[in-house]
Amino acid sequence: MALASIGATVSLLIYLSLPCSNASGSPAAGSRRPMVFPLFLSQPNSSRSMSLLHRKLHSKSLPHSRMRLYDDILLNGYQLNKLPFLSSALSDLDRTYHRSTCRYYTTRLWIGTPPQMFALIVDSGSTVTYVPCSDCEQCGKHQDPKFQPEMSTTYQPVKCNMDCHCDDEKEQCLYEREYAEHSSSKGVLGEDLISFGNESQLTPQRAVFGCENVETGDLYSQRADGIIGLGQGDLSLVDQLVDKGLISNSFALCYGGMDLGGGSMVLGGFAYPSDMMFTDSDPDRSSYYNIDLTGIRVAGKDLLLDSRVFDGEHGVVLDSGTTYAYLPDAVFSAFEEALMREASPLKQIDGPDSNFKDTCFLVAPSNDASVLSKILPSVEMVFKSGQSWLLSPENYLFRHSKVHGAYCLGVFPNGKDHTTLLGGIVVRNTLVVYDRENSKVGFWRTNCSELSDRLHIDDSAPPPATLPSNDSNPTLNTSSSLPGGEIQIGQINLDIQLTVNSSYLKPRMEELSKVLSKELDVKSSQVYISNLTSKGNNSLIGIVVVPTEPSGFFSNVTATSIVSRFTNHQIKLPDIFGNYELVSYTLEPSRKGARWVMKNTIVVMAIVIVAVVVVGLIAYGVWLMWKRKQASNPYIHVDEAIVAEQELLPL
Repeated sequence: MALASIGATVSLLIYLSLPCSNASGSPAAGSRRPMVFPLFLSQPNSSRSMSLLHRKLHSKSLPHSRMRLYDDILLNGYQLNKLPFLSSALSDLDRTYHRSTCRYYTTRLWIGTPPQMFALIVDSGSTVTYVPCSDCEQCGKHQDPKFQPEMSTTYQPVKCNMDCHCDDEKEQCLYEREYAEHSSSKGVLGEDLISFGNESQLTPQRAVFGCENVETGDLYSQRADGIIGLGQGDLSLVDQLVDKGLISNSFALCYGGMDLGGGSMVLGGFAYPSDMMFTDSDPDRSSYYNIDLTGIRVAGKDLLLDSRVFDGEHGVVLDSGTTYAYLPDAVFSAFEEALMREASPLKQIDGPDSNFKDTCFLVAPSNDASVLSKILPSVEMVFKSGQSWLLSPENYLFRHSKVHGAYCLGVFPNGKDHTTLLGGIVVRNTLVVYDRENSKVGFWRTNCSELSDRLHIDDSAPPPATLPSNDSNPTLNTSSSLPGGEIQIGQINLDIQLTVNSSYLKPRMEELSKVLSKELDVKSSQVYISNLTSKGNNSLIGIVVVPTEPSGFFSNVTATSIVSRFTNHQIKLPDIFGNYELVSYTLEPSRKGARWVMKNTIVVMAIVIVAVVVVGLIAYGVWLMWKRKQASNPYIHVDEAIVAEQELLPL
C-alpha cells in the first residue's frame, strides 16, 4: 500500500512536468505558416493582354474569400453623391458627400505582422486600397488607429520603378487620388501581408496598398479608415489576387436591405444560383463596371425614352462606393413623373435637409419597410437582351431621418454628366456578381443577411495563422506571443452600455450572461458580468470573457472576432435588453509567469507531500521494528522475579 502511494505521487510529478497544451482549442500559430507571394507590377500596354490571358486559364476550383459587410449609417453626417468625372487619369469615380443621412458599406481588412485592423469602404469604382499612415501630417480621426509600418515585420516600401510616379528622391513609389468635390488622398505605396478574416479560405497574402500622408475634404472627415479598391486596374486588390492565380477573375457583393443591414463580399468565384440574371459588361469602354441598360419600367409601363440616352459618357456604371442613383436629366424627369403619378395619393412632405429639395412622402404610420411594396410601384431595369431586373421600393427610396414612416426618393439627376450611375441603394438585397472573366454582371434577389446559408458558401475554412488583432489597446503586451506573431490573449474585458436602466437590468443579469455566451458560441462559465452602474436611463456593464481553462488563452483571431462582433453590432440581444454600444475594451495578455508559478507551486506542494509520506513511512517502520524487538524480550513482572534466598558459599 505504501509503495502504491509513492508510485501514484511520482506519476503525478511526471505528468506535471510535461509541456502545457493549448487548452483554449485555438489553432496554434506556428502550425501553418502564411503563404508569401512576391508582387510583380505589370508592364503597361503589352502586359495587360498577357495578364487577361493568364486570368482566363484559372481553374474554377480556386478558393474564395468571403468577408462580412457592415452597414454604417450616420445621421447628420455626409452622403455619397456623384459629380462630373475628372479628366485626370489619376481619378477614380468622383463623389461628393452632402446629405443628412449616410449609408455606406464597409468591410474589415487586416494589414501587417502583427495584423492591424481597418474599416474600409467597399468601392468598385476605385482602383487602389489605402489607409492612413502613422506619419500622416494631415489625416482625420477615423474609426481605427493609423497603420504603423514600423510595427510590421513584413512591411516593405515599393521602390521607385518605371511603372509608378516616384518621390523627389527617386526612392519610393507614390499614389494620388483626386475627387471632384476637392477631396483627395495621396501617399506612398507599400507592400505587406493582407488578411481577409476568419471566414476566408485564403491565407494572408502580400499586396500593394496606399499608405496615406495627406487627406483633404470629406476623406479627412469620414468615419471609415479608408477605401478598398475593387475596380479594374493593376493596383486593384482583385487584380493583384487574380494575377497571382489565387482566385478566379470574379467577385461578388451583396448589400443588406433597409431593415436588415450588413451583407457579404466574396473575392473569387463560387457556385452561382441557376436563376441568376446576367447582362453584358464592356471592359474596353472604361475601367468602371458598366451594364447594357436600354430602358426603365415603372409599375409595368415603359418610360418613353430613346435607348441611346443610356449610352452617354461612361454608359451605365455600377459603383458600390456611391450610395444613391444618378440618372441623365431626361431619364430622371421621366422617372420622377411616372413615380409621382403612381404615388399621388400619398402626402408629400419636406426633406430632412432644407438645403436640398428632396422628394419625400408620408407612407405609413410605422417604419416597417415591408409595407412599401404594397403602397409604391415596382421598377424594372430593362437590358439589351430583353431581360429585366426587378427593383422594389427599397431600391429607390431612403428613410426620412426626421419623420417616422416617411421616405424620400434616392434617385437624382446627374446634371451635366450624361453617365447613368447606379449606387448601393439600387442593389439592396441583391447579389451582384462581377464576372470579369466572362465580361458579365449578374443579379439575383435574395436576403443578403442569409447569403451564406442560401448559397451554401463554405465558411468553415480554417482561419489564416496570423489573423487579426487591433493594436489600439495600450495594455496589450505583444511580447506574449507564439512563433509567427500569434498573440496570446488571457482575458477580454468589454464595457457595454445598454439602453435600459440598472434597476430593471439587475435581476436579469444571469439571463443576459447566458444570451451573451450563446451569441459568442462559448461556454456559460467563460462569460462574467460585473460592475453594473447606472448612467441616466442607461446601464453600463463590464463583460469579462475568459478561456475554457485557467491556464489557457485565446488566439488573436478569436479575441478580435469577439470584440468585432460587439463593435459591429452582430450580437443579437432580446428586446428586453434594449440597444447596446461597445464603450471600450482591453485585451489582457496571457500570464505565462502566473501559469509558471502556479505549475511550480503544485510541483513543490507535491514534493512536500511525498516527503511527508516518506518520513511518515520511515517513522512507522522504525516503530514496527522496535515493537518486534520488544516482543522477542518479554517484560517480566517484578513479583515474578523474586526467588528463594540461596545460602552463601564460604570463601
